[in-house]
Amino acid sequence: MPFDYIAAAFITLFVVVDPIGLAPSYLAIANDLPKRSRGGVALRACLIAGAILAGTALIGDWLLRTLSITLPAFRIAGGLLLFSIASEMVFGVRIARQSKTAKQARHEHARNVAAFPLAIPLMAGPGAITATVLLAGRTGGDIMRMAILLAVIAAVLAACLLVFTAAQRVGKLIGSTGNIVLSRLLGVLLAALAVQFVIDGVRQVFNT
Repeated sequence: MPFDYIAAAFITLFVVVDPIGLAPSYLAIANDLPKRSRGGVALRACLIAGAILAGTALIGDWLLRTLSITLPAFRIAGGLLLFSIASEMVFGVRIARQSKTAKQARHEHARNVAAFPLAIPLMAGPGAITATVLLAGRTGGDIMRMAILLAVIAAVLAACLLVFTAAQRVGKLIGSTGNIVLSRLLGVLLAALAVQFVIDGVRQVFNT
């Protein structure tokens, strides 16, 4: 079993989706909902995000071929996008944007907060979709690796569901300072992974 691919896929998606960092946003969104509704909202959000990311993993490569976009080009572009997200995490911009999105959803009385903004764009946003396409491209058409990627997606979203379920406890445990520090550490790790995506893309361009 390709352990290196499992580790790379899980770390990449876990850092991009950032389940722990989503806890404050979930609390802000679900704070006004009845207790019985919060669990359903968390479950629906994870299912919707999972469907989006799984679909991206399965048809992402076909979509690139249809649009005549080479995988190295997408790796470079995706790496740059992930690096942008990582820089936002390091400088604290992402947390502020997530909080702002959550407040807007509450004030606008969104009909289904599970779909927006929880599933999209907080969980299955551009960064997560880009990372999924890049990871799917690294499967090389291997069925086992694709199955591993789908399992990793399910594991990351299960972590999101777990965090949402215990969001109030998690929020009290890590506090605002802990959330900020963790977000920055994960941002540095994501930046390194993003640079590696760019390097792999450039290397493949020169090799071909």
